[in-house]
Parts: sequence; C-alpha cells; structure tokens
Amino acid sequence: MVGINSEQDGNYWRIGAMTTWQDLLETELPGCFDGLKAAARQVGGRQIQNCATIAGNLCNASPAADGVPPLLTLNARVVLQTQTRKRELPLSKFILGNRRTALEAGELLTDILIPKKLGQGRAGFLKLGAREYLVISVVMVAGLLFLDEHGKVRHAHISVGACSETAVSLSELEAELLGRRFSPNLVRSDHFQHLSAIDDHRGTAVYRLDAALTLTRRLLSELTA
Repeated sequence: MVGINSEQDGNYWRIGAMTTWQDLLETELPGCFDGLKAAARQVGGRQIQNCATIAGNLCNASPAADGVPPLLTLNARVVLQTQTRKRELPLSKFILGNRRTALEAGELLTDILIPKKLGQGRAGFLKLGAREYLVISVVMVAGLLFLDEHGKVRHAHISVGACSETAVSLSELEAELLGRRFSPNLVRSDHFQHLSAIDDHRGTAVYRLDAALTLTRRLLSELTA
C-alpha cells in the first residue's frame, strides 16, 4: 500500500510499506509527525526521497537509519505478514541490531502504525553529520513532548540514534521531565550511559555521547520554547 491512511483503523495512522519519504512530506499531518518529516528531509537527496520508502529504512536496520528515532518516539508498530498469517510488533522489538530484524521466513513488512492519540504533540528531529545533507549520521535525536497549560511536561518521548546498534529511548530522562518546566541542565551525561557508542571514522564514542547530550538539550529547548 502507498500513502498514509487514517480511515481504515480508528486508532492509528497507517503508513503503507510502499510510502516514500516524499509521499510523507506531501501529506498533511498533525504536529506529532514533524520530527519524522524533519528526518525525511535528511534522507539522501531529492531523488532518493522520491524513491526510498519509510518501511525500507526500517528493514535495512542500520544504526544510523534516520527514520527510526522519530518513529520510536511515535510508539510505532509494524505489521508483518505472510500468505497465511499476520502479526504486529512494536518497532523497538522489530529492529534487533545492526542489519538484524525480527522478520521471519516469508514475512513482509506491510504497514507502519502510529497511534492517533499522539496527534497534538510537539515533535522534532536533529541530526549531526560531516555536512548538512547527503551524509550518514554521527548522532541523531528525536523528541515528542506534550505540555500542559503552564508549560510543564505532561509526557515525553526521546530517542537517540547512531549511538548504539539500534536507536535507544532515554526513558530515565523522560521520567525525570514529567511535571517540570524544561531547563537544559535537566539533561545530564548519565542519561546517556546506557548507550553503546563506538569509535569509527565519523567520530569517537566520547564525541558521539557529548554530541547526543548537546543535541538533546537543543531539541528540547526548541520544543518547549
């Protein structure tokens, strides 16, 4: 299926497996998709965005896949189907490691499901690379926040990519933000200790973790401004 449909299931937006990044950018969607759309603009160049699919980005299972952190913040689920059966998995259970997924023999990823209850959240995405475009990520951060009428955080979903085999949620930071007005000093280095960043030609592990801290502070400041 191509496109993003909210009619077939009252509780979810359904992203078809053949939906491209450009399809996503051209679809009018609520604010919770702003982070995913920001990631879409970072996927290769315009030619790639016109051809590459969101589902393909997930099935490739690269640690630096731009679509994974924002989809994690959206509590995305994937629909896996064979000729005889269908099952669903949370995205966090689908990508198992570097180039490894939970796809079984004969299965195809047919849909990505996003809960509609997230519709009014504030979402964003920041990426660090050697240049602005056409580059593999050194670090990525995605966030989805819900604020009350006083500007305090009601719910928070934050995910970091390219710092572990899979994108990872910052669950401890998410919990500590609840009921508080955001301040950059609430984001500390110990919130990133569970990440398993590596040294490679794009950057050292120490650099990646420091950049993740900086990008997280910057993104959350933007979302709460």
